[in-house]
Amino acid sequence: MSANQTVDPEEIAELIGRCKLAMSVSEFHGALVGYISAGGRFPHGSVLAALELEPDQAPTAEEQAMLTRLRHQTEEWLADLDLTFSPWLPDDDAPIHERAEGLSEWAEGFLGGFGLGGSPETNKSMSEEAREVLTDMAGIATTEFEFDKDDDVNDENLTEIEEYVRTGALLLHAEFSRVSRPASDTLH
Repeated sequence: MSANQTVDPEEIAELIGRCKLAMSVSEFHGALVGYISAGGRFPHGSVLAALELEPDQAPTAEEQAMLTRLRHQTEEWLADLDLTFSPWLPDDDAPIHERAEGLSEWAEGFLGGFGLGGSPETNKSMSEEAREVLTDMAGIATTEFEFDKDDDVNDENLTEIEEYVRTGALLLHAEFSRVSRPASDTLH
């Protein structure tokens, strides 16, 4: 595997299954994005330790390298001025209820990761807009979606919520990435 190879959701699904992590790919990705967006650091480079995930079976060295690539890939996408970042959600051709569930799981993961990665100091200086995004994400994470009989309306509404979550994550990342951090992730 190349060090520059992009990590895809299927690889993370395999890792989740093998390590018996009790979460979906969407929730895992949301947690990672939330952690990074809040300014979280990665002690000793371990993504799973930073997210406080305890696998039944430890990841292999190759899987650890893949998680590190995913971390860097996610950091780059969140910082990309071309806005290439997108949450890992079920495909657009998946049934609407699966897409809605994936969106709720992603938002739930994001909130958990954001809580782990943040600090009381930065949370005190959070903008009103950032607080509103977090409140809205909490609502999305706990929503029992109700669907219209018209599939086009359902798709349009869900797509709007997905875009709100995407831009909300980018807004939070932009706000908290301005907070000065040490050049190294190593904690002393």
